[in-house]
Amino acid sequence: MKRLLILCICLAPLWAVGQYAPFKMLRYEENYAFLKSDTSRNFYRQMKFTALSKNRGTYVSFGGDVRFQYYHVINDEWGEQSDKNYGYVFSRYLGHADFHAGRHFRVFTELQSGMANAKASTSPADENPLDLHQAFFDVNMFPGKKNNLVFRVGRQELLYGSQRLISVREGPNNRHSFDGAKVMFSGRNVKTDLLYSHYVASKKGVFDDGYNKNVKLWGGYSVFNQIPLLQNMDVYYFGFDKKANSYDEGKGKELRHSAGTRIWGKSQRWRYDLEAVYQFGDFAGKSIRAWTASAHVDYVLDGLMFAPELGLKTELISGDKQLGDKRLNTFNPLFPRGGYFGLAALIGPANLVDLHPSVTLNFTDKFNVDLDYDVFWRYSSHDGVYGPNAALIYPSMDIPNKLIGHQYAMVGEYITNPFLHFGCELTYFVTGDFLRKAGPGKNLLFLCLTTEFKF
Repeated sequence: MKRLLILCICLAPLWAVGQYAPFKMLRYEENYAFLKSDTSRNFYRQMKFTALSKNRGTYVSFGGDVRFQYYHVINDEWGEQSDKNYGYVFSRYLGHADFHAGRHFRVFTELQSGMANAKASTSPADENPLDLHQAFFDVNMFPGKKNNLVFRVGRQELLYGSQRLISVREGPNNRHSFDGAKVMFSGRNVKTDLLYSHYVASKKGVFDDGYNKNVKLWGGYSVFNQIPLLQNMDVYYFGFDKKANSYDEGKGKELRHSAGTRIWGKSQRWRYDLEAVYQFGDFAGKSIRAWTASAHVDYVLDGLMFAPELGLKTELISGDKQLGDKRLNTFNPLFPRGGYFGLAALIGPANLVDLHPSVTLNFTDKFNVDLDYDVFWRYSSHDGVYGPNAALIYPSMDIPNKLIGHQYAMVGEYITNPFLHFGCELTYFVTGDFLRKAGPGKNLLFLCLTTEFKF
């Protein structure tokens, strides 16, 4: 940790003079070709752009991410765990190489290692010692043109829109990826991706995350910008095929189609994000009819001290109406953010109604604190409660009570410079009637301290 801090202090002046672009959630979206004409000889510039040809059109760029997280939980899983009060440490290491042969061809590779120390039981999302996380090549047909077409084949991360259905799973210790092919078109005020892929199932061994034929994802996602009145609109379709899945309704093969739209934008003070998804298909011989609708609105009081941001989120997410009938109404979030309602990752977006007001205080440009409150109900009393990975936590058990609980959270973030940031999240969950009847139902306290270094 001491070495990381020293390195960040050394690298900070490079960013202060505006030499480099900011890091992105998808690291393969970063472009360091502008360093082609940079004649400086510092070691970081050499790492981000090493020319491999005389005309400097062929080059390689290296980067990575190191994250440490300390967790402390009291009454984990609302008292289901035998150890009621314990702490553990997650560490994650990502390292990538980005090779460009001219403007038309590119190869991107990335390794990932995630370790969990002192946690009683772990999943592959927590612990995966070393694996090939990404390895794909791009063929860029018309670089620099107004209308461009890119073909991508290989193992890759996917992220779309608000990450409601397709995300990189940044919250848990290990991010996830897909093996597949993608066609990407970009024009003036429009971008469209068409994809076909297989989900990469994480395993706890070394280089054992092989090709997985059991889960398929395909579809298309279009983004339209500068639309009058609406500003921005996303329209998308995803197909999902899983050989075996389970809900409160039962287990079986699932073929599900998701069609959705998202309207989003911002002004000086307002930010809004509205989204709706409808799902249909077949699950174990039953027809699927599910849906979700959400709204997220923020308003910035920039004239007040600390420029408070008032936020309100709300979601309606369908659950199964009746067990044993010929329909499944439980919404499937496919591949959502792991920490959907915070890093505590207690509840997932299925059979849910939630109301989530918040206040963010911006003390400085580098330090802010978010205070929020979230209350959860089951949408249907005939369906259970699901986790962030859409796995069933508690079945309905004929319990009529819908209130799941109240969640109080405080999240602080301090960004020392673009290379290093610190985070703290404190969550207190007060169980509702359903959890107290379905299990131990104890109130839960969660703390997470994060240090992350990017380069």
